[in-house]
Amino acid sequence: MRRRRGPSLIGAAATTAVVVGTAGAVSGKQQQKAAQQQAAAQQQTAAQQQQAATQQQLADQQAQLNAMQAQAAAAPAAPAAPDYTAELQQLAQLQQQGVITQEEFDAKKKQLLGL
Repeated sequence: MRRRRGPSLIGAAATTAVVVGTAGAVSGKQQQKAAQQQAAAQQQTAAQQQQAATQQQLADQQAQLNAMQAQAAAAPAAPAAPDYTAELQQLAQLQQQGVITQEEFDAKKKQLLGL
């Protein structure tokens, strides 16, 4: 009887199965790690995009605020409306005190009211 040297057919198949199984496990872990890295990169990109959008909104709001302030500063202040009531009351007091006559009061009243 002759003896074969080296592993038997069953031993070779078992060794091959172990090598293939180990390679598959290592490959699966590498794929999982790559997927996690890709997901982290996508999250970081999304966060950066959101931050850029927020900064753009703030810049737009600041520009609008600056434009409104410039417009308010450039617009001339409206002249204060004359207070005819106060003037007429003052004239009436002057007339009651005898400082002006009824005719002067009436003339000034017509002048104030634009009659």
